Amino acid sequence: MNRSNNKRRRESVDKIERVFIELLQTSKLSEISVSEICKAAGLNRTTFYANYEDLYALADSIRRKLEENLAELYRDEITLGFNSNDYLPLFRHIRENQLFYQTYFKLGYDDQYQIVSYDRALAEEHFQNRFVEYHMEFFKSGITAIIKMWLAGGCRETPEEMVEVIKSEYRGRA
Repeated sequence: MNRSNNKRRRESVDKIERVFIELLQTSKLSEISVSEICKAAGLNRTTFYANYEDLYALADSIRRKLEENLAELYRDEITLGFNSNDYLPLFRHIRENQLFYQTYFKLGYDDQYQIVSYDRALAEEHFQNRFVEYHMEFFKSGITAIIKMWLAGGCRETPEEMVEVIKSEYRGRA
């Protein structure tokens, strides 16, 4: 394997993603062009197209990376099949990666994908198996709205304070 080319490719991908995320903070996806990204990144279009089919593939790549990073926070729980309902790692991750999450929401991925999982078995127990789908949707929509609000405010509150907000709203039933 040619490591210098791999390193160069990784650096190019990082530049493309960084520029794309920066542009998304002031422009809609439909207003951004591959040429604009390449010019700002100091790369040519062939480098872009060697790594991405189009802007949507780039956006999906960023979404996947965020979701993979997020899944890594809860890898043990996923592997062992339990839910600790501990949102502190999530809020810490959001605070450390604010721009990434702002981009995720700006691209509208929160409507298609969920960054927060919900323990269905726990919900069935708490709500006597009644209207569980509604409770799940209420929780996911509520926590997503809280995360967006926190991000919009620059994450002024600590992650610990945000966990307290969640606990007070959902009384530990999350």
